[in-house]
Amino acid sequence: MKAAKNTEMPDPTRVEGAPHPRDTLRLYGQSRAEADFLHAYGTGRLHHAWLLTGPRGVGKATLAWQIAKFLLAHNEDDGALPDHRAASARSLATDPEAPANRRIHAGSEPAVFELKRGANATGTGLSRDIRVDEVRKLKSFLHLSAAEGGRRVVIIDSADDLNIQAANALLKLLEEPPERVTFLLVAHQPAQLLPTIRSRCRELRLASLLPEDMAQALGAAEALEPEVDTLALAALSAGSVGEAVRLLNLDGLDTYAKLVGVLAGLPRLDRPKVLALADTVSGKQNETKFDLMLDLLDVFMARTARAGVTGPPLPEAAPNEAQLLSRLSPDPLAAMKWAALHHELGARARHGRSVNLDPAALVLDMVLSMTSAAR
Repeated sequence: MKAAKNTEMPDPTRVEGAPHPRDTLRLYGQSRAEADFLHAYGTGRLHHAWLLTGPRGVGKATLAWQIAKFLLAHNEDDGALPDHRAASARSLATDPEAPANRRIHAGSEPAVFELKRGANATGTGLSRDIRVDEVRKLKSFLHLSAAEGGRRVVIIDSADDLNIQAANALLKLLEEPPERVTFLLVAHQPAQLLPTIRSRCRELRLASLLPEDMAQALGAAEALEPEVDTLALAALSAGSVGEAVRLLNLDGLDTYAKLVGVLAGLPRLDRPKVLALADTVSGKQNETKFDLMLDLLDVFMARTARAGVTGPPLPEAAPNEAQLLSRLSPDPLAAMKWAALHHELGARARHGRSVNLDPAALVLDMVLSMTSAAR
């Protein structure tokens, strides 16, 4: 049996180009969720498990780490009530130089456990899900740290990644929670979790960010160049900072503008332009661009379908987008046609990814289907 390779694992909880959520000093655009948690804490109704839900990339993990820092900053002695400063707090903000915060930023805080995807069976890469072995590590943490006393925090990022064995193992902990432990479950698609897990948690719902909140969050992460159109970025990322960072890293705004330009003549099609666009996603080295292109095609069809019902979405995500969407989807009947195509091509794209179809051929096929729908 070959020994597992000693491979440094990427962190599945971090978006490339952005700081880790534990290192983000401020949460933007989620004052309602923050206030709901503070009210529960201040009134002595701190639940043992919280389900942080909302679209991907809107700050759920950041909120989880903010809560962890807050709880450890006000880590009262056994049997004591929360101190009056914590009970009346209006913000989760804590002193960045506090000892617990410095340990958290260093990844060495013994009172916090982060449950996330670990190495695969061969140790050569990340597992595709959170396996039961990782939950066993959590159980060991809870057992060993119990002797230390004080509050402990468990962050699951994300609960969507739990496989069925790991989910059942976690459920047992939620059903009989250890004393002075707060579980914070990040969930992008909570409906897919075990109903019994959801029922053991109190939900904190986070919303998509407004453009001004998006600009502040990206500016704080030093991910935003001065010339970036923040309104277009917010529209294309659906108010998700994580998606916005990905778009910035991959020149997504420019790619979407080129896509709109190629589709501007529908139902007539400039085949050389389409072929040139499809060629940009060909080859192993362009896998991330291929994924981005499929996502942008999906966004375009969704925005086209919506235009037939509510009018072209504003702000525009690309120059002349509103005019194109109004022409392609002028009424609810056209909207229904584009919505059906959106569903059909979404399934086709997922199948194409799973069987490794030629990227350029798949993109070309999708654009030709859109051409037929535009006639």
